[in-house]
Amino acid sequence: MWWFQRGLCALPVTLVIWSSATFLISYATAVVLGHADLLVPYISDTGTEVPERCVFGFMLSISGFLGLGTMYVRHKQVQALISSSESGLQLLNYTGLLMGIASTVGMCVVANFQKTDMTSIHLLGAGLTFGPGTLYILVQTGMSYRMQPRFHGRDILWARMTVGMWSLISIITLFISSVLMYDELPGVDVANKLHWQPGERGFLAHQVSAASEWSLAFSFICFFLTYIHDFQKITLRVQPVLQSNHLYDSPHSEEREHMQRGERSPLLAGAM
Repeated sequence: MWWFQRGLCALPVTLVIWSSATFLISYATAVVLGHADLLVPYISDTGTEVPERCVFGFMLSISGFLGLGTMYVRHKQVQALISSSESGLQLLNYTGLLMGIASTVGMCVVANFQKTDMTSIHLLGAGLTFGPGTLYILVQTGMSYRMQPRFHGRDILWARMTVGMWSLISIITLFISSVLMYDELPGVDVANKLHWQPGERGFLAHQVSAASEWSLAFSFICFFLTYIHDFQKITLRVQPVLQSNHLYDSPHSEEREHMQRGERSPLLAGAM
């Protein structure tokens, strides 16, 4: 059995490959067609014009759903490992899930509301993606610190701490450079400016801001690589439970009483 066939590790692997392809394909298409600068454009600038905006929106939406599935499976794995008495870890686990949901919602907003159409909604989606996304990484790193060495080795902890610091530095740099860029160009529609020339006022701040955005995005991608080993230990089984031997017959009197009292058996019972 190959390493990517063990457990559910194919889920984070697919997320990493698909998300990387989303950014790189839209970037290459935008640069070749002259819709974005070759030297470090914003990620969203590479998905502003047709046809790359269609590819970017479609692929990024799928990345959002893959990310949501990966983070939910991670949440259930941690929930199964920790005891009910560890209230601190339980709180961190639920907080991480909420941050992950917010980040994936932001990704879908970015994918479907482009800068040239609805700039304010697009920027809101970007904030939802990067802000809660960074908090998700930091929360997961904190849980890893609390859970080692019981459930995984210190190498995983150090890897997540490194990526956590990477993402934190990137988002701070992105915020500071963006503020400086807007201050240097009062009255200019910076959010919708697609082409920048070397030596132009605000060019350096734009380059730093765009590079920080790419750095932050790939820190998220690299973080999910640390889930591969953990997901190799997870198997998913779906077990159907039939309520009757006849699919279209009316329920028996006893089953009817249960249904009236709200005591229904689930159609599907899953276990990890």
